Amino acid sequence: MKTIKYKYLAIALLFGVSVAMTSCTDDLDTLPIDPNEQVSETVFGKELGAYKSSLAKIYAGYTISGNKAGDDESDVAGVDGGSQASFLRGLWNMQELPTDEAHCNWTDVGIDNFNYMNWNSGNVFIKGMYYRLYYQVNLANEFLRETTDEKLSSRGVEADVRSEIEVYRGDARFLRALAYYYLLDMFRAVPFVTENNAIGKEPPTQIQPKELFTYIETELLESQDALLEPFVGYNNKYYGRVTKAAAWSLLSRLYLNAGTYTGVSKYTECITYSSKVIAVGYELEPKYEDMFKADNGNSKEMIFPIRYEGADTQTWGGMTFLICSTVPSALQSDVNAQGAWQGNRARVSLLNVFKKETGYNDDTRFSMLKPDLADNVEIIDPTRYKNGIPVVKYSNVNKDGSLPPSNIVYTDFPLFRLGEIYLNYAEAVLRGGAGGSTSTALTYVNNLRKRAYNNSPSASVSSINEQFILDERGREFFFEAQRRTDLVRFNQLTTDSYIWTWKGNTFNGKSVDKRYNVYPIPADDMGSNPNLQQYADGY
Repeated sequence: MKTIKYKYLAIALLFGVSVAMTSCTDDLDTLPIDPNEQVSETVFGKELGAYKSSLAKIYAGYTISGNKAGDDESDVAGVDGGSQASFLRGLWNMQELPTDEAHCNWTDVGIDNFNYMNWNSGNVFIKGMYYRLYYQVNLANEFLRETTDEKLSSRGVEADVRSEIEVYRGDARFLRALAYYYLLDMFRAVPFVTENNAIGKEPPTQIQPKELFTYIETELLESQDALLEPFVGYNNKYYGRVTKAAAWSLLSRLYLNAGTYTGVSKYTECITYSSKVIAVGYELEPKYEDMFKADNGNSKEMIFPIRYEGADTQTWGGMTFLICSTVPSALQSDVNAQGAWQGNRARVSLLNVFKKETGYNDDTRFSMLKPDLADNVEIIDPTRYKNGIPVVKYSNVNKDGSLPPSNIVYTDFPLFRLGEIYLNYAEAVLRGGAGGSTSTALTYVNNLRKRAYNNSPSASVSSINEQFILDERGREFFFEAQRRTDLVRFNQLTTDSYIWTWKGNTFNGKSVDKRYNVYPIPADDMGSNPNLQQYADGY
């Protein structure tokens, strides 16, 4: 057993704690990680403090990669903490680089496999994301094991403390469901372990997509009552915490993709939960670009963020990665960044999605693409960082132009925001879901478009179809780690219905095997667990 100082940093501000804890993590020094493994053995008692700390660590795992600034003392051994064990960086790589939106010119082993869609089960970036998600599952499982009625009674925990812990349990169940959602979305059939599994016994069995979908759905439905009530805008006490609206937002996304995951569509359910989120009263940020600035925590559009607070959450993953790797050196001072990494560029196919629109030059979303700063908007040489289009979407500058306390990033990542819920609703209506209306769907779409065009009435459209929705999602959510999921849902990621440069490792692009709609379980986990098989419809 070794002592780890969990520097929960700004995440701990959710609860007002920062404490030292002990953790049995020596087995993490070797991979693969057994999802049955106990990754946090916390000494709990009658007071609330240790429970707050344990929950704070689960939140922190979605923001930073380890227990010290700069990704030191990484949670996940065997991979690089900043680049491969970071949740947000890993999510962005796996959701953007295989698509029509982004290309990375770095030569790190494994990155080019995303660019060309020719990865395999030995890819270290896939492994890092997979183990990060199971680390999150394991933390939540251990928290839930330690907060049962039986455990709390044995410690003599008083009723007022128990009622607060019940809310924390709702948080933990959501955060575990979120990890399992991304495992479902990216890997489909995966090892399955909950707080009810015995620790250190038999290796976990594999759960199939339909059953995992039902589990995630059930967890969200059952835990929602324990969650905080939704609030709009910044809340000094609870900002960054899970609310009921976050659970409804994840249900909206889950139901929109149900046909992909299970073969059974659930568009009616998507409309139901999208409507519940919208009814809370969230509002679109008046200026699109302000949704991605350093003080976006006060946005009335934000539903659930991954929170960053400068030096308190310093990492080479997360928002530091998104800003430094996309913004060109000429504009680094404009966004108050830590340096010009310049690895990630937009593909010309993203430019073309905007060019489908008459008057696209007036779209403020398009203004975040900087084709004039590219040596070549087309990626002629995939290793040259000046091939491809620089993007200035995220900024570490406040909405009024002032700077936060440092150039270490303060910008929060909007994991769920109102704009997504609007387009989820519209797509579900178009695809035949009951309980919504075409006129309302059109209103939501036009609300987004009018914002993008500075409230110009001419931005409105009178009709929409499914391809329009996919294109509008590309314009609205580019570089927000959603594109791969969208293209899979529209059957355009691997097929020849949509081709872009370097798809399939050829300049002109080509279709690829449908197995690239999902990612493979890492080879070392396959080798250590005889219960696992690669997803039957994929690998």
